[in-house]
Amino acid sequence: MRNLFSLLLFVCWLPGAYAQSCDRDCLQLHLTHYLDAQLKHDPNLLPLADSVRFTEDHEQKMLGEGLWATIEGYGTFRQDVLDVRTGIAGTHVLTMENGSPVLVAIRLKIVDGLITEVDTMVVRSREEGMIFNPVEVIAASPAMNIIPTENQRNTRAEMIELALRYPEGLRVGSFVTADARFSPDAYRFENGQLMAGPGCAFLPGCDNIREQRLPTLAGIIAHVAAVDEHLGIVWLRMNFGPGSLMRGEGELSVWEMFKIYDDRIQAVEAFMEEVPANTPFGWDY
Repeated sequence: MRNLFSLLLFVCWLPGAYAQSCDRDCLQLHLTHYLDAQLKHDPNLLPLADSVRFTEDHEQKMLGEGLWATIEGYGTFRQDVLDVRTGIAGTHVLTMENGSPVLVAIRLKIVDGLITEVDTMVVRSREEGMIFNPVEVIAASPAMNIIPTENQRNTRAEMIELALRYPEGLRVGSFVTADARFSPDAYRFENGQLMAGPGCAFLPGCDNIREQRLPTLAGIIAHVAAVDEHLGIVWLRMNFGPGSLMRGEGELSVWEMFKIYDDRIQAVEAFMEEVPANTPFGWDY
């Protein structure tokens, strides 16, 4: 099995395989290989560009530092987002460190078979994440992995437009005002906690994601990190800006996946962490 996996990766890296792009299988193999190499604490196992850049929690580091040095294993949760057009392979994954669960977001940029960019976020505790409920981060949700039919599928441009209505709703303090469109069963999970949708009891009214009470986050910044056209997922990289924390100073830095088809947001799942005010992303999305 190991030899077969290595052969598949080798085929993915052949120049001819990149005449157009690295396809879904190729991108997913790069992600799996990255996770395997991280668990072995050995970035030399990866096909890295000479100019590869790595950040963890907004800070530039050398591959092999940070979580690379301390990871002990993986849980059963992994949600990938694969953007064939841009060569982006991303994932939200549960890892283990010092016997404790850690929430991790990873974005890889693949160019000509080589990893040129690695952008990661590591959330270890409630103190780091504001919300932290890893016991509920068990497996990728069925809702996020439904494959829309051709009749259900929205175009890439439509998906992006629908997803960006969400941060616009936070900017003006109302999803209704922003005309953010949700299915009746739409929900939002943040760091493993149900924060909106049917069954939500976190705050009064949170069971209705569209009409729930929102803060007004006029300084929110949102970038499109990837679009998985096959699964119908838009991955946004966001900083919620001033006023986004429930306590203290600082801001929320967020990786958020939006499941979109039938002209509606069907599900929202996010990993997020607290950062000092005005912390830059450090990446051109």
